[in-house]
Amino acid sequence: MDADVVVQWVRTEWTKQSRGEPGATRRNAVPVGFALPHLKPAVHEVRLREWEDFAPVWSKESDEIDRLALTLREDGDVLSVQLQDTMHATPRRWNRPSPVRLARGEWVRWQLNHRWQRPRDGGYNYLLTTLNLAYGSPGDAKVFLGTPTRHVDEQTHLR
Repeated sequence: MDADVVVQWVRTEWTKQSRGEPGATRRNAVPVGFALPHLKPAVHEVRLREWEDFAPVWSKESDEIDRLALTLREDGDVLSVQLQDTMHATPRRWNRPSPVRLARGEWVRWQLNHRWQRPRDGGYNYLLTTLNLAYGSPGDAKVFLGTPTRHVDEQTHLR
């Protein structure tokens, strides 16, 4: 990895069934951050899907950052972070927030949601993508369970 970062992607996916009660209560209780398995720079991904009872499924750890989804620029001891909207789904976001600047020891939580229509049956799927990114080695594996230094919330109402 180029920068000294710990990345955690949390992707929660559901259908219309979890938009109303009682499914919405379960979906809204899903965590947006998890304890890390270690404190080394790495990329971790956790998926939580309605059809898997929102149980966390961890992907294999990586040391490669997806450069299409995430732009990082390091300048001295400051890291500029920009989450890219790579989904071809509703809503398209034309006005995006500026990059977030982090000093060592700081972290950002960036959230983005989408909806798309399934071609097979015309129903809708929904996705909440949460990026948790710490610059510099965090001192605590539970860092993403706390309050972020910066929070960018790009969530919008999805029909």
